[in-house]
Amino acid sequence: MLELTIGRKKRFNMTNTNNNGIFQAVKNAPQKIINYISEAVTRIFAPRDDDYPNTGTQPFEGEPSDKKHY
Repeated sequence: MLELTIGRKKRFNMTNTNNNGIFQAVKNAPQKIINYISEAVTRIFAPRDDDYPNTGTQPFEGEPSDKKHY
């Protein structure tokens, strides 16, 4: 057991079970970040997976408004 004493009062009590959880979290954090970023890059640069019809440019069928919409 590691105890950190500041002045006369004991501030932290670090046991092995607490340290193992902290070290495991610190060890897993970079892998989670790399995995998150690589999944995003893979999705961005992957081939298109949508099945939308190729409709092309649609003509405008209507009259333009004379009112200005500022």
